[in-house]
Amino acid sequence: MAAEQLKDRDIPGPKRDYVGYGRRLPKVVWPDEAQVAVNLVVNYEEGSEYAKPLGDERNEGLAEINYALNPKYRDLATESVYEYGSRAGIWRLLRLFDEYRIQTTFFACAVALERNPEVGQWMQASGHEPCSHGWRWSEHWLLSRDEERQQLRWAIESIQNTCGQRPQGWYCRYGPSVNTRELLVEEGGFVYDSDAYNDDLPYFTEVNGRQHLIVPYSLTYNDARYVLPQGYGSPTDFFETCKRGLDELWREGAAGYPKMMSIGLHPRLVGQAGRTAALREFLDYALNKGGVWFARRLDIARWWWDHHTEFVR
Repeated sequence: MAAEQLKDRDIPGPKRDYVGYGRRLPKVVWPDEAQVAVNLVVNYEEGSEYAKPLGDERNEGLAEINYALNPKYRDLATESVYEYGSRAGIWRLLRLFDEYRIQTTFFACAVALERNPEVGQWMQASGHEPCSHGWRWSEHWLLSRDEERQQLRWAIESIQNTCGQRPQGWYCRYGPSVNTRELLVEEGGFVYDSDAYNDDLPYFTEVNGRQHLIVPYSLTYNDARYVLPQGYGSPTDFFETCKRGLDELWREGAAGYPKMMSIGLHPRLVGQAGRTAALREFLDYALNKGGVWFARRLDIARWWWDHHTEFVR
């Protein structure tokens, strides 16, 4: 009876996996035998968030402002926080990445790039990866399967136009719907998705009889904590959290079990000068430490596809 009560119901969406690699951790070999693969992720959402001018019946959150305006009113203050990201913050970050010759992954909303096409042009010129963050910064679980399929196709076409290449990765706002992963595999052309937070390494899953790669993301090393409760009190907190995470993962890599590390960035948040300074400090620290492979998610995914049989037991 007890075992029967613990049996998961047969419901739509991916099956849960509590085990993963377990005690049989892969002895991953990254390029140049790096101890850690670090991926910087720029969440480019500005201009695609909920806003009255876009016809929405609510205002967006996750800004610098600690109150919620009544949804019947237009929130000009929050709108301007998002505008900072696309007017100023994104350029500060892009110049920083060019200075350090680091290529990143953009979790990019298609509509955000349409509103500021020079961002897509700079991404293309600098070799940054466009990973689709949806057509808009949408809650995909509110869409029907057909609506989600349509928005997926709009996003692909739009990012192809603004960035000169179609997205080969996918990441939903906050989380996917029960249909998202099946729709990605059904559509084809995707090397991976990042709609999971459950590991420090990529892994394969099966979707409708086909092998599909997950490159997990993280909300731990993420600048959203500048505006979330019990988050970063200062840029030093961001730097220390990322530094400590890198140090521990580096130790594990030196012991024979290299991992990956995802660092989430938002132009409206870390694009503020004082916070960019902490990101710069982390880049200096990681590069001076050595044994760190700064890579796009697509690079990590392709490496895993090509080499996983060499180290996954």
